[in-house]
Amino acid sequence: MKMNKQEYNQYLKKKTPNSPILKDCIIAFLVGGGICCIGQGISDLLGIWIHNDEVKLWLPICMVFLGALFTAIGIYDKLGKYAGGGSIIPITGFANSVASAAIEFKHEGFVLGLGAKIFQIAGPVIAYGTVASVVYGIIYWITTLF
Repeated sequence: MKMNKQEYNQYLKKKTPNSPILKDCIIAFLVGGGICCIGQGISDLLGIWIHNDEVKLWLPICMVFLGALFTAIGIYDKLGKYAGGGSIIPITGFANSVASAAIEFKHEGFVLGLGAKIFQIAGPVIAYGTVASVVYGIIYWITTLF
């Protein structure tokens, strides 16, 4: 059976389910905002016990730990299926990408599996961020000389 491009597009439109874009955007916004509210709550709790400068250090550590923990016990994947982009934007999404790669490849061993594949998804983000920060630092340094 041969179809031209227009017939194929009509067939595809008929078979593809419609996505509730507005509903998906609202859910992603609420879940991402909820994760950020949890982070703010942790920040406020940490502020009771430690100085505010140290809170800036410990908050990302806590959020990455929670993201990795929830990935390990299977909660974050369920959240990601429900919330979509709302679950991958905060720092916990970064922890999820690293932890899920580690879990997936752990059976291949610590060196060739875990060590080589842990940053498969997040590695380019880390590399780009590092290079960009060096470039921006050099530009900033040059502009302050004049």
